[in-house]
Amino acid sequence: MTGLLPHALIVAGPTASGKSALAIVIAERLGGTIINTDSMQVYRELRILTARPTLDEETRVPHRLYGIRPAAEAGSVAWWREQALAAMDEAHAAGRLPILTGGSGMYFAALTDGLTDIPDPGSDARAEARRLLTEQGSAALHASLAHVDPATAARLKPEDGQRIARAWEVWRGTGLGLAAWQNRRSAPVPWRFTAILLDPPRDALRAAIATRFDAMLRDGALDEVRNLLDLHLDPSLPAMRAHGVPELTAYLRGTLSLEEARRRAELVTGQYTKRQATWFRHHTLAPQTRANTINARFSDLTQFSERERAELFTFIENEG
Repeated sequence: MTGLLPHALIVAGPTASGKSALAIVIAERLGGTIINTDSMQVYRELRILTARPTLDEETRVPHRLYGIRPAAEAGSVAWWREQALAAMDEAHAAGRLPILTGGSGMYFAALTDGLTDIPDPGSDARAEARRLLTEQGSAALHASLAHVDPATAARLKPEDGQRIARAWEVWRGTGLGLAAWQNRRSAPVPWRFTAILLDPPRDALRAAIATRFDAMLRDGALDEVRNLLDLHLDPSLPAMRAHGVPELTAYLRGTLSLEEARRRAELVTGQYTKRQATWFRHHTLAPQTRANTINARFSDLTQFSERERAELFTFIENEG
């Protein structure tokens, strides 16, 4: 039965590990369609700071779910999953291999393990959660959540304002805590997944982050943030908290030097990649098959040797 399921490839790993470069190489070789699995690359206003594929790269192979949502609208795992499944079906119908590429572990888990169908909490609950987050701050709202939904609060850090607000709105709008809803997970999707996990050494990853952020500044990241600020969006929206946005915002408002903004952005990104790497090491990305781990030594994985590349393609083709 499993062998009859359509096949999809996962290329996962921390930010700046070279996922996009590797995915393009694979897609060109095997006839694939690359499907975004990064929660920030869905926002159309953030091409540079989220390191979305370039226009040239998007013409080389089909790319889906990049820059398709305005920053004014918060995306969600459920919304992305629905879009990703449609893109996978489209690729399969065209005879192409769906290649899911990104660093959002929760998105991969929702796809391969199933997702909880949480009812819409409603606009009143959402407005209340955002108001409380703004008025009280994330730590105080976390403490309030701990009184009414201790199971969910225990899973969240007090500084994680966006997720705390989401948990509050779910509890207020549905009468049931987020953790309780998540225990009612749906069945996995009818696909067979092969996973490639990139896990570069920490020093190589830090160097890649620094190099990439300098390139972002040269390519117009400051103008991108200026344009985003001109929209006067709610600062709690996910796009406003993308790596580099708060730091460059502080520079543009005169509260940080550019050098300090760069240092902080690189530090925050590095801390995030450490959490990503930890998550990936403790979760099975392809529960229906075995997963392969590549310990990349390059920031640009197109530098793989011919032997390494041949082994990689043999692995994918054998799994498919």
